[in-house]
Amino acid sequence: MNDEAFNMSLRKFLKVVGVTAQQEMERAGREAVADGRLKGTETLTAKVVLSIEEAGLNHTVDGKIALS
Repeated sequence: MNDEAFNMSLRKFLKVVGVTAQQEMERAGREAVADGRLKGTETLTAKVVLSIEEAGLNHTVDGKIALS
């Protein structure tokens, strides 16, 4: 395995994940406030599931996101 190539590939993937995840969470939060499903003062529970089937990876990250 080429550690440098692996590391660069991971960084590129995580950059895409980070940017798209933030955009989608912002969109979903704004839409939920706009249509009344949320008040805009809540703290939301978030979960991310990371999996790599070939490597046997299944990792969950739980967290909280405050709207105000």
